[in-house]
Amino acid sequence: MAHHIEITQMDHQIPLLVQTSVNEIEEGRKLDHLIEIKETNGQDLSGLKTNKPANEILDEIFADFNDSSTKCCTIFKVSAGLRESNPDAYRPNVISIGPYHKHNPELRYMEKYKLRYLQRFLRRKEGIDVESCIRELEDEALNCYDDIENLDRDIVDKFSKILLLDGCFLVEYIRERCGMCPEGECWIIPENCINNQVCRDLLLVENQLPFFVLTKLHHLTMDEEDEIPFTKMVKWIFFPYLPKMTPASYLESEGNAAKFKHLLQVVHMSCHPLEIKSSSLTDHENPSLEMEQYCRKSLCCNPLQIIRSKDKPIDKDHLTGHNVMPNATELSEAGVSFVKVGYIYDYLEEENCGDNTSLFDIKFENGLMKIPSFRVTDETEALLRNLIAYEQRSSHVHGPTYFSDFAIFIDYLIDSDKDVSLLRQKGIIRNRIGEDKEIATLFNKIGKGVGVSSKNFYYKEECRKLVQHCEQPWNLMKASLRHNYFNSPWVGASTVAAVILLILTAMQTVLAFTGGI
Repeated sequence: MAHHIEITQMDHQIPLLVQTSVNEIEEGRKLDHLIEIKETNGQDLSGLKTNKPANEILDEIFADFNDSSTKCCTIFKVSAGLRESNPDAYRPNVISIGPYHKHNPELRYMEKYKLRYLQRFLRRKEGIDVESCIRELEDEALNCYDDIENLDRDIVDKFSKILLLDGCFLVEYIRERCGMCPEGECWIIPENCINNQVCRDLLLVENQLPFFVLTKLHHLTMDEEDEIPFTKMVKWIFFPYLPKMTPASYLESEGNAAKFKHLLQVVHMSCHPLEIKSSSLTDHENPSLEMEQYCRKSLCCNPLQIIRSKDKPIDKDHLTGHNVMPNATELSEAGVSFVKVGYIYDYLEEENCGDNTSLFDIKFENGLMKIPSFRVTDETEALLRNLIAYEQRSSHVHGPTYFSDFAIFIDYLIDSDKDVSLLRQKGIIRNRIGEDKEIATLFNKIGKGVGVSSKNFYYKEECRKLVQHCEQPWNLMKASLRHNYFNSPWVGASTVAAVILLILTAMQTVLAFTGGI
């Protein structure tokens, strides 16, 4: 995948995703003129003869439209553009949660485990009417799903059963992983590779239950002495699977669980940096920016259009330029030093809770590029892709699209396994999946179909500084020397030998000349 996309001057214009010809525009105007809805029966509509009044045609169009369902929708299906590069990353491997993947025959063997978790849930307290609780939540929960009118009829008819079985499973599974098994009982799903696959599947955007269902079931059977918030329990079990989470974000008190829509959103919000860049806040508070057109990285625009050219006045909102974003190897050749910041923890302990570095705290100052250390495992791609898919569709993401912008920025840094090797040797990337080429492929594909905003791109300032650094004459000369004469030990040794030979020859010539005099 090519990352060296030319940074063209924007001139304060919004780029078009598709260029429209003059003829197409004229034809569109003619069509608009034809589509004049007339109230009279039997009149011409859209240039065609019809026997129905116009108001009946409109009634048919809006017959199956439910405005409330579109407003309540919080659990989406992944768009075709995102799914195209790796559809398997959005499909569950072992367990189905919710209605979208309920008919997958490969996931049915986990239903017996759900029944065992349901039995444990019902033993928590005697006399609880969990069925009535589910019936009260059924309609509201169903409206949380996208495109419910196209779900199979039997899925809709059995939706209350899905809520009961999947909801009780999730609550008990989370309690189990937090060490809250009933006395004398062990884990139902053992701690092995299946458990890792279950945790992966629970963070898929299409594999969610409404969070209010889970909190209701939790409060219905919670121990009176248990004061741990349910959201903290969720953070705890997924903490080891994340590329990087801020310990402070885990310890942060969550007073209102109603703001969360599902498990994936809890994880998404838990990874946010503690401090948002001022430029991002300013952009977000400007309501006019909400109308800015999003552009596809793979088509005609990318966030690097924000870099300014030397002949333009500084304008933080419209930074433009003419260079390209260098990859990690090219930056290193231009004198940029890479250093890791922060640590990765599998468990939270008192001595490591002071590290407040998030995954997104990437800084460039005075030739030093600071990037948080993060690991790449077999589950990393699916997690990142689903967090990005959530950002791309959800109206509940406020502020920067952190994961989308992070994936795009790392994609620009990594062109090949050589770039991955550089970042790995610096301790920035911890490779847990095999060859460096696999990580390069992962990040080269993960940005396909991702929409980003040139205004609110989280790493806008870092991009500007990097390009400015590489455009300085001395850094350009240094990069050229390294690339052409020191790109390998053998070439470097040959270059040094040639220089020494040249110096000795010059000295011999001078000595011969002075001796002759």
